[in-house]
Amino acid sequence: MEQRNLGPLRVSALGLGCMGMSEFYGERYDDESIAVIHRALDLGCTFLDTADMYGPFINEQLVGRAIAGRRDEVVLATKFGIQRRQDGTRLGINGRPEYVRSACDASLQRLGVDHIDLYYQHRVDPSVPIEETVGAMAELVAAGKVRQLGLSEAAPATIRRAAAVHPIAALQTEYSLWTRDPEDELLTTVRELGIGFVAYSPLGRGFLTGTISGPDDLAQGDSRRAHPRFTGEHAEANRVLAARVGELAGRKGVTASQVALAWVLAQGEDIVPIPGTKRRQYLEENLAATQIVLDPADLGWLDANVPAASGDRYADMSAVNR
Repeated sequence: MEQRNLGPLRVSALGLGCMGMSEFYGERYDDESIAVIHRALDLGCTFLDTADMYGPFINEQLVGRAIAGRRDEVVLATKFGIQRRQDGTRLGINGRPEYVRSACDASLQRLGVDHIDLYYQHRVDPSVPIEETVGAMAELVAAGKVRQLGLSEAAPATIRRAAAVHPIAALQTEYSLWTRDPEDELLTTVRELGIGFVAYSPLGRGFLTGTISGPDDLAQGDSRRAHPRFTGEHAEANRVLAARVGELAGRKGVTASQVALAWVLAQGEDIVPIPGTKRRQYLEENLAATQIVLDPADLGWLDANVPAASGDRYADMSAVNR
């Protein structure tokens, strides 16, 4: 597996997003999910991504069980900041220093590890200066509980302020063929500062695989049923985009998923996509995308024929890009 850098961290070129194993994307299959993580490690995928709010809390526990006895094979990333109760109730975004410290200790316990390799602020708390939050995160590095710091869905000015307090290894933000927002200013900012870029939802939350045409294709309780891009006229427009990805895939003899991932990988060696899956079959398909080369003609065709998706990324965009 090709390796890439996220600041000082060396990780596999493709990571594994673990969120959907526990919540948001339909039923849980814990035994299969653990098998997926084991297979990922066997194939050289070393970068695992979770967060305390996934589940809530149970995704970290799942990842912890999966990596028990294999901790030295893993670059482990988790997040704090979207505060939830055990019953799933959302309490808002919390970046207060005392919460940063308590959240880290709780994550370490659930994961069953003595340190976190990459600790993200999941969303920026507009009520707490970023300097205070990152200052508390820096204390975790000094204490040996965290190796490197990250931010998620932060705006360029916020990233610069954070990096002035402590080096930031990675920014995590949605990026894919149908989500081009980072190209406006974010990628320029992180590259100037030497920060790696982690692309979540690189398959357009599954839409770019060509297997989803709208909310009726999703299980009851799947959070994507409420996402603007999956409903109504937006879904109709986005089916056209997904079909075009599939068209190129057919010409190349690969899958639409592999084309979508290869496109993200081709945008720079400082970009690490983290597609998620609950099935070993799809894990292996995704990892094979690292061996696919899109030539300049392929990339140009995609840029010309697969513009940004129709519809907002979230029903409520107020918590992103702060």
